[in-house]
Amino acid sequence: MSLFLENFEPHPVLRSAHMMTVAPVFWPRTFSLPPPEDRLFQVDSESRLLAHCHWQPGKPSDAPVIVIVHGLEGSSNSDYSRGIAEAAFKRGYNAIRMNQRTCGGTESLTPTLYNSGMSSDYRAVCEELAHQDGFKQIFFVGYSMGGNLVLKMAAEYGDSFPQALRGICAVCPAVDLAACADALECWQNQIYQRHFVVGLMNRYRRKAISMPQRYVQNQLPPVRTVRQFDDVITAPLFGYRDAHEYYEAASAKRILAQLRVPTLLITAKDDPFVPYSSILAAGADKNSAITLVAPDHGGHCAFISNKPGSARFWAEQMAVDFCDARKKNDRANNKKNVDSLPQT
Repeated sequence: MSLFLENFEPHPVLRSAHMMTVAPVFWPRTFSLPPPEDRLFQVDSESRLLAHCHWQPGKPSDAPVIVIVHGLEGSSNSDYSRGIAEAAFKRGYNAIRMNQRTCGGTESLTPTLYNSGMSSDYRAVCEELAHQDGFKQIFFVGYSMGGNLVLKMAAEYGDSFPQALRGICAVCPAVDLAACADALECWQNQIYQRHFVVGLMNRYRRKAISMPQRYVQNQLPPVRTVRQFDDVITAPLFGYRDAHEYYEAASAKRILAQLRVPTLLITAKDDPFVPYSSILAAGADKNSAITLVAPDHGGHCAFISNKPGSARFWAEQMAVDFCDARKKNDRANNKKNVDSLPQT
């Protein structure tokens, strides 16, 4: 596949990994997207996921589809989700912004919390889009935790992935959850740790209030780190012995070698809490299905460039560029197959 990715040149005042990581929170952005259509995907007998869908006029089944999966404590309204949707929609894609379980105000749609191992949710989304809607070109883009989920989903298919699943893009994927939890416990990352723990605990408390028969509220030990949250809450709720067992089962690193879906993996060597060493240890650079792009700078899921306009948010544009390259490759292969047919 012919793929040209523009080199990332960081904004000159954002060469610090931490400044780059937090800058998107304060960077004003506006988006030009048509009003979304809400859609509920049934992912198991009890749970549905809310998606905000931007369909091309007439919802043509021959238009490609890009499905965007947010990261920990994000939602379908995260700026990167809207940014990718905008870039893709302008290029003729149907764009679907997913909410993970309980995210984006969807607590009532599922009795469970969400976790990093729920790749089956996105398998269900992919198969519904392919079989029920008849879409023939489906792409998934995942950020951080969402990147782990879409990589895990694709790797679980192995060689038997659906023909409609044409590509995956993962940005700063947390493929080794233990390594990420360790990194969050470094003193310089306490601001991120605190942000995640406050959000996760508030989410848990809302669940405990709405479903007191299922979630205890007043008998929990203190939770000050993501690892403690996963030890005390995530692991027992989802049938794991402890956080260590959960991390081992839910991390895409365990099965990344099985991945056969063409994949773009973008990460920054200076990511504060998704260590670049964990990406290499997972074998991302050894799998021929994966194009690994790892600039020296970029922070965590930020990649704010020195260019103006839509090129400012480099990873968002590269994700859609990758999907475009996959589409062109498919067209070239189809033409080659047609040209090779016997002439009568």
